[in-house]
Amino acid sequence: MDALMDTIAPRFARCEAARNAGAFVLGVLSSLETKNCWTMAELSGHATPDKLQHLLSRAKWDADDIRDDLRTMVVDAFAEPDAVLVIDETGDLKKGDKTVGVQRQYSGTAGRIENCQVAVYLSYASSKGHALIDRALYLPKSWTDDRARCADADVPDDVGFATKPELATTLIERALDAGVSARWVAGDEVYGADPDLRKMLHDRQVGYVLAVRRDTVVPTDGGSMRVDALAGMVSEAAWQTMSAGAGAKGDRLYSWAWLTTREDPGTGECSVLIRRNDDTGELAFYRCYSPHPVPLATLVRVAGRRWTVEECFQSSKGLTGLDQHQVRTWTSWHRWTILVMLAHAFLAVVTAAQRTREHPNPALIRLSVNEFRRLFIALVLTPLHAIGHRLLDWSVWRRKHQRRAQLCHQKRRSQPQ
Repeated sequence: MDALMDTIAPRFARCEAARNAGAFVLGVLSSLETKNCWTMAELSGHATPDKLQHLLSRAKWDADDIRDDLRTMVVDAFAEPDAVLVIDETGDLKKGDKTVGVQRQYSGTAGRIENCQVAVYLSYASSKGHALIDRALYLPKSWTDDRARCADADVPDDVGFATKPELATTLIERALDAGVSARWVAGDEVYGADPDLRKMLHDRQVGYVLAVRRDTVVPTDGGSMRVDALAGMVSEAAWQTMSAGAGAKGDRLYSWAWLTTREDPGTGECSVLIRRNDDTGELAFYRCYSPHPVPLATLVRVAGRRWTVEECFQSSKGLTGLDQHQVRTWTSWHRWTILVMLAHAFLAVVTAAQRTREHPNPALIRLSVNEFRRLFIALVLTPLHAIGHRLLDWSVWRRKHQRRAQLCHQKRRSQPQ
């Protein structure tokens, strides 16, 4: 944590702002149930929330500089040649209509239309770990068409309307231009349906596995066809059972079918990947591109990595309060989110490092970000260091029983019905 604070300290014009940023990061890492400037100021011993509010609104520092530090930290920790950039959006429920970007709109988090704020996030995922590295706030046309309203919320004059795929394209290009090591991009149907995003990836020779709707039409040797019609033409022998990655309940096994399409990406290969849940019969469809020939297992692995961004949303909101902000302006939102993402990335990176240092113990479940945060709070943030050994004993006890429950569940799941 000291090294992380030393890294970002030069980004602030005054040492007071750097200290307040450190207090903010420790505040969102803490066990506070509600994380806002009031509760975190009280935790830090401040008489009022003025210092943290000044940090988010008026202090002189650029959130983009911290974003670059965050991205470097995550990529240095998790870099792999076949790493995946995962794009997705999430909604935060908010009241009123003064907070920047808030209106009644669909929230995937809530699964319905709500008064909320929506942002697009980019995560970096590899076999070593995953964390959020960039974000972009989505401004509906009701905001961008009302420049007076934007001015009240501190939105820059040059910020206009951009669709979610356009925001995603900007985030991906920014990461690639910064030299991020990633060969693949994954995303859901919102991004798989956008031809401009796919063309950008073709032009930059970056592979992708992007989900699409079942009524998506693709070119084939037999003419243009819907992807769900293609699924009906696949023989049973053509389906292959493969794991999309390990989950809490064991390997996520699905049957997969893979069909080449007749698109012309310039160089490389385009195809359609179909996933079937053999228990329910549910189908999912992906448009794929690879600059060079790859086996089916590679595309399945990339498709499975898409779910890491959901884990990032869950843990960054549940552990570090990504959605708990009470800020209203463009500047404050960008500063809040980047500091929270920095705190979450700290948990992800240090947890992964601790996993590599632990001696393999089949009796224990793998160390989780949640468990590491619990230990960090008790052993670092809490001054009662005398309870350290007792806490570690409880941690081992808890992970042992969680591992036993996991094995029992996997055994029960593998037995024939």
